[in-house]
Amino acid sequence: MLILKIELASNYGFCFGVKRAIKMAENAKDASTIGPLIHNNEEINRLKINFNVKTLNGINELQDEKKVIIRTHGIPKNDLEKLNASKIDVIDATCPFVTKPQQICEKMSQDGYDIVIFGDENHPEVKGVKSYANGNVFVILEEEELENIKLSQKVAVVSQTTRKVEKFMQIVNYLISRVKEVRVFNTICNATFENQEAVKNLSKKADVMIVIGGKNSSNTKQLYLIAKNFCEDSYLIESENEINSEWFEGKQLCGVSAGASTPDWIIQKVINKIEKI
Repeated sequence: MLILKIELASNYGFCFGVKRAIKMAENAKDASTIGPLIHNNEEINRLKINFNVKTLNGINELQDEKKVIIRTHGIPKNDLEKLNASKIDVIDATCPFVTKPQQICEKMSQDGYDIVIFGDENHPEVKGVKSYANGNVFVILEEEELENIKLSQKVAVVSQTTRKVEKFMQIVNYLISRVKEVRVFNTICNATFENQEAVKNLSKKADVMIVIGGKNSSNTKQLYLIAKNFCEDSYLIESENEINSEWFEGKQLCGVSAGASTPDWIIQKVINKIEKI
C-alpha cells in the first residue's frame, strides 16, 4: 500500500506586503477598500465578517465612507489624489514593493525616458504603476510586442512585482540590443522570486502538486504554471472544497505551495483534507 507524503514548499504563502495590509485592515475596522485588498476571496470574506471591512470596486462607489483602505496593488495616481483631497481618512496599504515602481516611473518619465512596463495591462498593480508615468509608457508581456513600438533612445524598464525574472531578463536583453540607453529596475518582489524557486524545486520531485490561491492572483498563477511545467499533475485551487481524491491515487509525494495572498488557515484546511484522503 502506497503512503502519501505531503511536503510544503520551502517558501510559500503570505508575503510582507499582504501581512502588512491585513493587519492595517484589521486595525481600521468599519472601513472600505478601494478594490479587493488582496487577491483571495476567502480572506476578504473573513475581513468583512469579522472586521466589517467592505470592498468597493472604485472611488465612484464611495458614499458616506469615513475610512478607506488602498489595496495592496495600489490605485491610479489621480484616484489617490482625489481621496487625499477629500475629508475621508485614507489608509494606504499599497505594498512598498509596488510603491517603488510607481516612484521610478514618475521620476524617469520626468527625466525624459520612455517607460516600458513588463506586466499585464489589465492588472490593478500595473494600472496604478502606469498612471505615474508622464509621456510615452508601454505595457508588454512579450518582447515581440516591442517590434512595432517606436521607442526613443532613452528607455527605463520596470516589472510587475509578481512576474518571472527569466522573462524580464529576455525583455531587457531585447531592449539593450536596440536602444542606446536602457535603465533597468528589477522591481520583481523577493518573495515572488523565492516562492517561484521553491515551487520549481519541489515540483521536480513531486508526483502531484497543489497550488493554493486566488484564481485571479497573478503570483499564484505563476506558481501554478511553474509547477505544471515540472509536474504534469498540478492543480490550482482556492480552498479545500475543490480537492478531488482521484488526484492522489497511486501518488507518493504531494507537494504544496501557496500564493502570496493565501493565509495559513486556508493552507492548513487543504493539508487536513489531503491527510484525510
